[in-house]
Amino acid sequence: MKPEQLLTELQTLLGQKLKQAELTNNEVTIHIESQELLEVCQILVDESSLAFSQLIDITAIDYLYYGHAEWQTESATEFGFERGVDRSFQQQIESDKPRFVVIYHLLSVSNNQRVRMSVNLANDHLMLASVTSIWAVANWYEREVFDLFGILFENHNDLRRILTDYGFVGHPFRKDFPLIGQVEMRYDSEKQRVVYEPVELEQRVLVPKVIRQDHRYLDSHNNDEDDKESSDA
Repeated sequence: MKPEQLLTELQTLLGQKLKQAELTNNEVTIHIESQELLEVCQILVDESSLAFSQLIDITAIDYLYYGHAEWQTESATEFGFERGVDRSFQQQIESDKPRFVVIYHLLSVSNNQRVRMSVNLANDHLMLASVTSIWAVANWYEREVFDLFGILFENHNDLRRILTDYGFVGHPFRKDFPLIGQVEMRYDSEKQRVVYEPVELEQRVLVPKVIRQDHRYLDSHNNDEDDKESSDA
């Protein structure tokens, strides 16, 4: 089955449950609503023409500052400080669009097909149904998304952090998470245990630096060497 045929098959089998489907670079991406997740996943597994029996990965995207980047590299010139744009992106950006999107990557071994599935989350309800009942491997993937993005998975039997420490505060992959973190850990010899304390480093925003390779930035020593070589010639 070619990707175009897979796209048509998904549209036929999912029907109204499919919010949107697209084919980009021979990769099929489908978009569904959060309340349809379990039913859609079961169809993707059970239908023989699909048979997406393997869950490759689950990840998420935080669109908090999307379109408000510090450096607009796609539309700006490659050189010069004129690339800098308005820094208002550091403030909370209010938007009626979903901030978080959860992405599922699926593989059909028998049909040699892949599909990407995205699910939008309401800003005031960061919770999805757990798919561990369909793919057992989702256990660790969902814990990772919870740990790094703070998204909850309903009916997950062991939803706890998996990459950061148990006492870690916040979720590192959120766009508003500070670059140097919020707490630091050290061993207290008096208490004879590990303690957590607020980070004492000053919060700051890192801004890329443009280095120009022209005569204005060459040191005088190099200029003198060039002049000497020219005179000898």
